[in-house]
Amino acid sequence: MANHLTPDELAKEMGMDREEVIRICVAEGVPIYHGKIDKFLFQVTLEAVGTAPSPARA
Repeated sequence: MANHLTPDELAKEMGMDREEVIRICVAEGVPIYHGKIDKFLFQVTLEAVGTAPSPARA
């Protein structure tokens, strides 16, 4: 299971829009390194700011 995902992959897993993932990363200081985002760090950041993603659509 990959821990570093592209914004598109992370958005799909989290049930969010790609733009929203990037916006949160920029606003909260989650690094996007070589086009990849650490999934765990992103999830912890969402919990810390109180933003819960909607369930992913199948």
